[in-house]
Amino acid sequence: MRYWLMKSEPSIFTIEELENTPSKTVDWIPTKGIRNYQARNFMRDDMSLGDLAFFYQSNCESPGIVGIMEITKLAYPDPLQFLKDNKYYDPKSTPENPRWLNVDVTLVKKLSLIELKKLRNYSELKDMMILRKGNRLSITPVTHDEWSIINKI
Repeated sequence: MRYWLMKSEPSIFTIEELENTPSKTVDWIPTKGIRNYQARNFMRDDMSLGDLAFFYQSNCESPGIVGIMEITKLAYPDPLQFLKDNKYYDPKSTPENPRWLNVDVTLVKKLSLIELKKLRNYSELKDMMILRKGNRLSITPVTHDEWSIINKI
């Protein structure tokens, strides 16, 4: 099993919206395509069914971890890349050779906000990707130790 951190901006999709969906399952992220090769490669090459991920709210007043999700469907083509009137349309992508992928996630549980600034107080988390200066990836791996520490906070 692997662990992940998956970001969403509250202006695009919230933990509450995930909580209120039927079966508490969505494609990640339902209204915003992922257009970063490294994040796509994590989904395509490294994610497995049953992996767990922190739901991280970003680009907001109080960024931080707000929930835990499970990967419940492996990488599949993101349909937004084929819609000509969508801002995530990619003319170089084809159904036979899609560039962009998505996974489905299911809410495991909602958490009380664990703020980014609080995570910075733990020296054991100093190498965590979300805490690195300039990191903007929407999906990052989390080590087993980091996962354990955060779950104890």
